[in-house]
Amino acid sequence: MSVFASLVERLADLLQPLFGASAAAAAIVLFTALVRLLVHPLSRAAARGQKARTALQPKIAELRKKHGRNPEKLQRAVLELHAEEKVSPLAGCLPGLLQVPAFFLLYHLFSSDTIGGRANALLGHELFAAPLGGRWADALGEGGLLGGPGLVYAGLFVVVAGVAVFSYRLSKRMMAASPALPAGAGEQPAGLGAVAKVMPFMSFFTLVTVAVVPLAAALYVVTSTTWSVVERAVLYR
Repeated sequence: MSVFASLVERLADLLQPLFGASAAAAAIVLFTALVRLLVHPLSRAAARGQKARTALQPKIAELRKKHGRNPEKLQRAVLELHAEEKVSPLAGCLPGLLQVPAFFLLYHLFSSDTIGGRANALLGHELFAAPLGGRWADALGEGGLLGGPGLVYAGLFVVVAGVAVFSYRLSKRMMAASPALPAGAGEQPAGLGAVAKVMPFMSFFTLVTVAVVPLAAALYVVTSTTWSVVERAVLYR
């Protein structure tokens, strides 16, 4: 924690001439971008996997015709097809899972009063008028919806809502281009079909996350979600 806190402090010092009092917030956005750059090769691999699964749809349709009355045999045939083509239905989950530690690191860093036995100096940094260690409830208590911190959160909510709407439309378009197999077809692992139905709405859940976590963690979520949507739009076009 102390090492990561020092990293954020140093990034903030470097960005101070450009962003002034909001340098720490800019450092968090930069940190998020660095994390996403590190994960980008996996995102590209996931995109290739998705395109490969889409290309397999005609072959899977043939297997359904051939083994439609024998679900177990159909499932084996589909799994063998995936193995033969080196396609994994779960590959797209890796980029998101690998970002979880970074999020929780920021969450704990800006939720702790002390770091390494000393007062957490990062809690004194702000994004405009909103403390990076504060939450939406704190902002409402300090000045209401139209107070300085409240307006910062209002701006974040507008950004998240816009990104969520774009993500929803993009997800629906991708699902239409790669329709799921009917129940028992055996292409997807158990439960993955339900996840696919919820996926278009996932970005809207970011609104709840932004409202309940420290502002620093909310910045990470907003930046990462925006990156994800833009990345998907480019990689899956």
